[in-house]
Amino acid sequence: MLAQSHFLCKSFSLIPPPSPALRSATRSPHLSSSQSGRLSFLSSSLSAVSVSRGHISLAMASNSKRPDLSEDSSSELSAATDLDRFAAVANELADASGEVIRKYFRKKFDIVEKDDMSPVTIADQMAEEAMVSIIFHNFPSHAIYGEEKGWRCKEESSDYVWVLDPIDGTKSFITGKPVFGTLIALLYKGKPILGLIDQPILKERWIGMSGRRTKLNGEDISTRSCPKLSQAYLYTTSPHLFSGEAVEAFARVREKVKMPLYGCDCYAYALLASGFVDLVIESGLKPYDFLALVPVIEGAGGTITDWNGNPPLWEASSSAVATSFNVVAAGDSNIHQQALESLEWQ
Repeated sequence: MLAQSHFLCKSFSLIPPPSPALRSATRSPHLSSSQSGRLSFLSSSLSAVSVSRGHISLAMASNSKRPDLSEDSSSELSAATDLDRFAAVANELADASGEVIRKYFRKKFDIVEKDDMSPVTIADQMAEEAMVSIIFHNFPSHAIYGEEKGWRCKEESSDYVWVLDPIDGTKSFITGKPVFGTLIALLYKGKPILGLIDQPILKERWIGMSGRRTKLNGEDISTRSCPKLSQAYLYTTSPHLFSGEAVEAFARVREKVKMPLYGCDCYAYALLASGFVDLVIESGLKPYDFLALVPVIEGAGGTITDWNGNPPLWEASSSAVATSFNVVAAGDSNIHQQALESLEWQ
C-alpha cells in the first residue's frame, strides 16, 4: 500500500510568476531557423495571448478604455506570456524527441533491462538527451528529472522542474505498437502547470496548461459524459501490473464496468481526454508516468487522483525518490467517485 504522505491535497489552478531565466529567454528566444521549422504544432497549440510584446501592446492601444496597469494585472499578463513560452519550448522538446524515436521505430536495436527489469533502448536515452539540451539552452536555471538519468540541476531544488519520460510504454515501442508516447511535464513548486503527450508515429499531440482548455493538434477537446460505472469503458495497461491488495481493488471496479480494455500506456489517458474512453486505472506508476497527464486531463474536464481521491503530486529534488503511485482518471466526475468507492482503498 502506498504511503499517503506522498500525496498532497492542493489545487492545480496555479499559474506561476516569471522566472529570471524565462524573462531573458522570452526577450531573445534561442531558436534557430531550423528549429523553428520543427515546431509543427506550435502555432495551433498556444492560446490567444501572444508571446510577442509588440502584439500585446497593439491590442492594448486599440482598446478605447485605459488599460489596467495595476500590479496584479501586469503579473497575470506576464504569467500568461510565460506559460506560452513554456508551451513553445515543450513543443520543441516533443519535436526533437519525435525525430529520434521515429528513426528507431520498428528497427533492430539492443534492448537493455534496468534494475527494475523494465526495458530501455537507445531511443529512450537519445530522446531524453535531446530534450535535456533544449531545456538547458532555454532555461539554464530550471531543473530536470528524467526517467533515464534522474535529477539534473546544480542546485538541490528548483521552483521549476521539467519531468520527462521520453518513451512511456517502451514495451509497446519495442514490439512495434504505436500507442506509446513522450510525456513532458513542467512543475512549479511541485504542481504540474503544463503537460504534453506526444505520439510521434501517429503525429498526435495533446497539450494541457493550467487554467486553459486542452488541445489536440491545436483543436479544443473535452472528455465525455458517462454518469454510470456500468456504462464505462475502462483501460489499464495490463492486469498483470497489479499486485497484492491492488489486484482485488482493481477487480472490484473491472466487474462493474461495461468493458475492460488493455494495452495503451499513456495513450489511454489521451483517449480519455479526447472523449473516447471513460476510465483509466493503474497501479505502480512513477512520477514521470503521470505528472504530464494531470494538466491534459483536467484541461479537458476530467479528473485524475490517487486511489484515495487525492491529487497525485510529487516534490522533485536532488534527493527525491521516484516512488510508486496508484492512479485513477475519469472523464466524468460521477464515475470517478463511483470508481473510488469500488476500489475501497484505505
